[in-house]
Amino acid sequence: MADDKQNIEESKLMQEIQNKNILVRIQTYFRLSGPGWLQSALSLGGGSLASSLYLGVLAGYSMLWLQPLAMLLGIIMLSALGYFTLASGERPLEAINRHVNPVLGWAWAIASLLASMIWALPQFSLATSAVQQNLLPGLLGAAGPFEHTTSLLIISAIVLAVAITITWNYDRGAKGIRVYEWILKGMVGIIMLSFIGVVVRLTFVSGAVNWGDIGRGLIPDPSLIFQPAEGFLPLLSGLSEVSRSYWTDLIVNQQINVMAAALSSAVGINMTFLFAYSMLRRKWGPEYQGLMRFDMATGMFIPFILATGCVLIASTSQFHTVPQDGFLEKMEGNEVTLDQTQLNQFESFLENRVIYEYGDNLNDQQIQAYIDELTRDDYVMAATLITRDAFDLAFSLEPLLGDFFSHIVFGIGVLGMAISSITLMMLISGLVICEVFGFPRGGWVFRIGSLAAGLGVLGPFFWQQAYFWLAIPVSVITLMLLPIAYFTFFLMINNKALMGKHLPSGSRRILWNSLMLLSVAVIGTSSFYMLWLRGGYAGLTVLFVFLVMVAMGDWYRRKNNISRSEVENP
Repeated sequence: MADDKQNIEESKLMQEIQNKNILVRIQTYFRLSGPGWLQSALSLGGGSLASSLYLGVLAGYSMLWLQPLAMLLGIIMLSALGYFTLASGERPLEAINRHVNPVLGWAWAIASLLASMIWALPQFSLATSAVQQNLLPGLLGAAGPFEHTTSLLIISAIVLAVAITITWNYDRGAKGIRVYEWILKGMVGIIMLSFIGVVVRLTFVSGAVNWGDIGRGLIPDPSLIFQPAEGFLPLLSGLSEVSRSYWTDLIVNQQINVMAAALSSAVGINMTFLFAYSMLRRKWGPEYQGLMRFDMATGMFIPFILATGCVLIASTSQFHTVPQDGFLEKMEGNEVTLDQTQLNQFESFLENRVIYEYGDNLNDQQIQAYIDELTRDDYVMAATLITRDAFDLAFSLEPLLGDFFSHIVFGIGVLGMAISSITLMMLISGLVICEVFGFPRGGWVFRIGSLAAGLGVLGPFFWQQAYFWLAIPVSVITLMLLPIAYFTFFLMINNKALMGKHLPSGSRRILWNSLMLLSVAVIGTSSFYMLWLRGGYAGLTVLFVFLVMVAMGDWYRRKNNISRSEVENP
């Protein structure tokens, strides 16, 4: 009853402030905002952090344009979904199945669940990395008293317990929702302020930030899909033709993966499901359209752009075209202690360089002999492209906080991002399970369903490379699912039977469709390219089967609608 009374009061307030001045509206909107901050906490998880860091490592400032573009495309589609949800008050899955296409509807729900389960894997890995390498290396890290597996069990169990506690708090009515959202706002704020501080320090104290290059990096440059970033050109120029070809292919391949990850992690398919149902959960109606737009601008776009931009700038200043510490010294015969995972990757790069030229029929002795004949420039390239992990990336905060506190703040920030993302993955899983099986959104069905994303706790046990890098291949996979949601929303906003009197018309409809078509085209093309690049003909076969199922779903919907019409109007 108390929740219903509060919702009624909020609805009246939304109507009353429509004619008030903008400052009054902003003050009210900020106090009542929520779904946008949920999206922000999910966007500013491991995927966006890893994408920003590796975009900086690989491409420097030249990739600054990508994440703002990805977020804008996502906001366009979320706005369409939000417009329908607030105007109609209907549950989107049911509406899509009835009026658009049941295959697309169920695919949206199932893909959102799968994306949450898949995305939870790198979040647990990130949390483990932050604890082992930044926060408690002497207790739970490689130098600690516990075996590696024991340390993973301890960290994973604690993180999972905290995530379950926070997620299940969301099921405790309006008060629980408020507490949940304010916790997430705090986490987002801490992360954002930390990296803004780094950029300020780098700009005014060390002069390491070139704002002219940053300005140029905001201009879209799709050529990075096919060629290395400009910063690598001096390193590549001194190589032999074969070496230059090998390292160019490797750089471009990594750039493509990170670009795909950035597109996927800005607004993922599971985020679209959360956005609609978080507004329904709060019982928002048509009078909340202004709040929804404000929520996305202040809760999603601004924090995301500031945080990811500052992370990329800090990463560029520290790592772009800079060889990883210790590897060149090791090559020169000095005694240096190196991270074993990074050493394995370094050696793998060089082995693949040899195989690239001489084929894969060589034995280990022959490969080593050819590695010994490689030039110093090859070793520099291998050391430069090593995947950095949490311990290395914490140094991006060192100009602001010093050695010790950089690891503490970075570790807390990453741990907070990981836990907030895990809780949101669990929240989405619970919502999807309730919706798919027709249960009310809450109670024990929601809680048990939320545990599906908790299976991500297995991530650290099966991924042996740099924990941060796991977010990249996971993002590539989820990018291939994203067009399902975008294409569905495009059909939904143009469906007269579904939208009724709220169907956009005239110039407004032209604007809506132009923006949505842009989003569908960019994300659809990117998804198709990655599907072909990583899946080949098998990937295209899966796509063909899915399209056939969509066509059958449309036939089934139309047939059912005709049958229903005949029953209702004999």
